[in-house]
Amino acid sequence: MPFDMPFAREIWSEKYRFIPPEGGGDATVEETWARVAAAVAEAEAPKRREAFRLEALDALTDFRFLPAGRILAGAGTGRAVTLFNCFVMGEIPDDLGGIFEHLREAAVTLQQGGGVGMDFSTLRPAGALVRGVGADASGPLSFMDVWDSMCRTILSAGQRRGAMMGCLRIDHPDIEAFIDAKRDGGRLRNFNVSVLVSDAFMEALAADAEWPLVFDGAVYRTVRAADLWARLMRATYDAAEPGVIFIDRVNASNNLSFCETILASNPCGEQMLPSYGACLLGSINLARLVERPFAAGAALDEDQLAGLTRTAVRFLDNVIEISRFPLEAQRAEARAKRRLGIGVTGLADALMFCGARYGGDEAIDLTQQWLAVIRREAYRESARLAAEKGPFPLYDPAILDRPNLLALDDDTRALIAAHGLRNGCLTSIAPTGTTSLLAGNVSSGIEPVFAYAYTRRVRQKDGSSREEAVEDYALGVWKALNGDEPPPAEIFVSAQDLTPADHLRMQAAAQPFIDSSISKTVNCPEDIPFDEFVDVYRQGYAMGCKGLTTYRPNPVTGAVLAVTPAITDASDTEPRLAARPETLTGSTYKLKWPESAHAVYVTINDVETPEGRRPFEIFINSKNMEHYAWTLALTRMISAVFRRGGDVSFVAEELKAVFDPRGGGWVDGRYVPSLLAAIGAVIERHLAGGHGAALPAAPALAVAHGAKPAMSQESCPRCGAFEMVRQEGCDTCFNCGYSRCA
Repeated sequence: MPFDMPFAREIWSEKYRFIPPEGGGDATVEETWARVAAAVAEAEAPKRREAFRLEALDALTDFRFLPAGRILAGAGTGRAVTLFNCFVMGEIPDDLGGIFEHLREAAVTLQQGGGVGMDFSTLRPAGALVRGVGADASGPLSFMDVWDSMCRTILSAGQRRGAMMGCLRIDHPDIEAFIDAKRDGGRLRNFNVSVLVSDAFMEALAADAEWPLVFDGAVYRTVRAADLWARLMRATYDAAEPGVIFIDRVNASNNLSFCETILASNPCGEQMLPSYGACLLGSINLARLVERPFAAGAALDEDQLAGLTRTAVRFLDNVIEISRFPLEAQRAEARAKRRLGIGVTGLADALMFCGARYGGDEAIDLTQQWLAVIRREAYRESARLAAEKGPFPLYDPAILDRPNLLALDDDTRALIAAHGLRNGCLTSIAPTGTTSLLAGNVSSGIEPVFAYAYTRRVRQKDGSSREEAVEDYALGVWKALNGDEPPPAEIFVSAQDLTPADHLRMQAAAQPFIDSSISKTVNCPEDIPFDEFVDVYRQGYAMGCKGLTTYRPNPVTGAVLAVTPAITDASDTEPRLAARPETLTGSTYKLKWPESAHAVYVTINDVETPEGRRPFEIFINSKNMEHYAWTLALTRMISAVFRRGGDVSFVAEELKAVFDPRGGGWVDGRYVPSLLAAIGAVIERHLAGGHGAALPAAPALAVAHGAKPAMSQESCPRCGAFEMVRQEGCDTCFNCGYSRCA
């Protein structure tokens, strides 16, 4: 049972258990199920309410049906939260007031527990003229930085990490900067990013043609399509992002194309949505439905699967009625179309139970067989609900001509023709990260097993993390049935054992049965040559996928899961802190900070590696005890970063960007905005090898050496620093360089 596993109980207690301030609430997971079932049943007519409560409770029991986390955590609690996991926000207008109104809407949505996706393609490119004020536009990436900062602020006030998806069309003039943005390991950390790729671009790529970069009808410049594609692929090879969304294909296959245009996706990519669209998710746990796992003739109970699907449709349709919405526009959109996202989890485990190797022909056949049952029963139940409660308000019989409905059998189509549909879209496959762990660590979504035993980094409320050993559900079942006998290697394959082609085959096999999209990562080995990697997205496009994401272990991104070497041969994807050699060599730098009576000494010690010397640790010392606490914390954090290895230049850049509202100081004839910025400049100098050189400039203006100009009491309108000075009739910010005539 899942709750024999400590981590599953811990996840329930921390994320889904309801404990009101006055006490009481959920004492057991069974009480959580009872709370959720009772809440969802409230949307039924009184005469049917009790029957559906029992039906919903039965589906939830033993984790056979897993509603998305917002439902488990919020239903029946009375809290002012949404039960919808994710939203796509409205179209962002290209004016400052509208931009910040949409920032506010995103903040409200994140605050209530919803993730958000945005298309930033409507914002004019960097350097474009802003008519009326005679200024140059800063471009969509600068506003994404604002969204990122907002999300980080919302996270600091809550317990759940904010999730955002940022999208940009492949013909936007700033697309190259967007593609490269996440090479900087410290930028846009609260965003996933995806490029919206059109069919026209894919045609230009196939023809080795030129590609215009356009905004508001004006061609800014032209690039070779193949060069732009190579840049995109090189970025995702190096940094795992951006992903791609084949936006024209998404709109062409959308059930609701007669009344909407898809703008972007939710943060994980499984729901492509219009303005203010919402995704309401739930997954059927296939791993619980296989009779006699690993036995000859083991099979999934398709009658159970059909029944759970019918329950899931009514369950999620009821959630639309009982959920709060952060914005009225989101409520109106959800109720006008009643979009659902029923998917699966535990697929890889179920395939193993049936003796099928993930990515193989038998696995493809079984996956399509099971998803066909879900699609058929979902549409039939939605038609029955339409007969009982009415079709969705924007229903049009023309929906029967949409590709997803043309693929249905005649009996299902006849039922829809007679009654309509209660729900405009019905199927989607989400990643089910923590809910799959809650269910005993069944394989997530349609992903393969990452590893059969691994270490999971668990984020703590104080921002720190700890590690916990986890075992895959299928391996646990094997051990319970077979003791110490080794599991069959031919079916116990992990993400590290599979080729990119295996991943693509599984995603492409599932897509025809899914209305929306699929959250799926194509894992690639670290040593895959770029010449092989570069065609992964093109292959996925040719196979009919709607969106793609890849991951190759790299120094830019971290990893939530780390394989335990003692259990699997796969390499550890999480860099470990290196042990300190007994003796190190380094350099000590003296910093004389103007407002301190005592100098600050910065010591950086290096370690020799096959690639050459690199920094290993840092110490900051001063007789001024005012700095003791923060310098000690800083040295520990920076030393930990140094010991992990990889490119650490971002440390200097981040420190150099820090300003002190009380004012900075003059160092070697240059104004530096803070003592931290000066320390960052020391680190930059050390990394450059210029141990005897003067300190490099922090991000500030170089001015003639002399007394520090008097600082203004007003903050800079661009960066917010209290570093405005009056010189030669102009106000100038010494933190960012902003200037204006007085």
